[in-house]
Amino acid sequence: MPEYFRRWVPPFELDIDQVVAPLRRGRGDPCCRYDEGGRLWLARNTGEGPGTLVLRRASDGTVEAKAWGDGGEVLLNGLPSLLGADDDPSGFSAHHEVVEWARRRSPGLRLGATLWVWDVLVPSVLEQKVTGYEARRSWRELCRWFGERAPGPAPEWLRVPPTPAAIRSIVDWKWHRAGVDLSRRTTLIAAARVAPRLERAVVLGGAEGRALLRNVRGIGVWTAAEIAQRAWGDADAVSFGDFHIPAIVGHALAGRAFDDEGLREELEPYVPQRQRAVRYLTAAGFSRPRFGPRYAPRDYRAI
Repeated sequence: MPEYFRRWVPPFELDIDQVVAPLRRGRGDPCCRYDEGGRLWLARNTGEGPGTLVLRRASDGTVEAKAWGDGGEVLLNGLPSLLGADDDPSGFSAHHEVVEWARRRSPGLRLGATLWVWDVLVPSVLEQKVTGYEARRSWRELCRWFGERAPGPAPEWLRVPPTPAAIRSIVDWKWHRAGVDLSRRTTLIAAARVAPRLERAVVLGGAEGRALLRNVRGIGVWTAAEIAQRAWGDADAVSFGDFHIPAIVGHALAGRAFDDEGLREELEPYVPQRQRAVRYLTAAGFSRPRFGPRYAPRDYRAI
């Protein structure tokens, strides 16, 4: 199997951990994880087939990457985009002191882009209306059972996300065993049927790209935003309808939780970079206050 290699020197300050953080679905993500040596391993589908990418930051700041598989060369070509080279934060202006403080705290934060919808669509749909624990468990199990082994000399745990064909092949009892309810599995199957057409959303970008994704029944404002943030680094795609974001932003900016309308009003001055403001706040460590009853996980496998 051919091995591809690339060195890339970022022309800007870069914090790889912060840039790739949205791609990692928990510490045990089977498709995106650091190994014991600190190298980041990613397994992805591409238009050319599956590929494996591993990268590390050298002491001189150079990003050194290797790739394998039919999609390996595609992944290497997309390395700068993945690490935020297509992002332009220069026009961003902070309208709150705390946002400016958070921005200064994360000078290496960029909005990365995978340039591929499908692989970020699946975990985004799995995260609809369930706890993070439930969604991550389902993601791990689907990847282990229906995603193929990552090409090349990858760690044994690294898996390529299930393809649209694999998703369409899953029978009901296996969805049930993975803890995926009827609503989410229906959305995933509907998306799998038109998966090639959904990749055009990356080309359209912005509101047009999000609108294309929402043509799939079951993909609403929240899911489209979650996909857009990762697939093309959409700087304005706020996850309205999120369980945590209104409270995180509200407490950071106003000392109280917002509802969606309050979040929309408070972020209005940041258009067209509202999501960038949210990312600065979350990267700075702001989180939902931990009080009151917690949302209990549901185990659909036991229903």
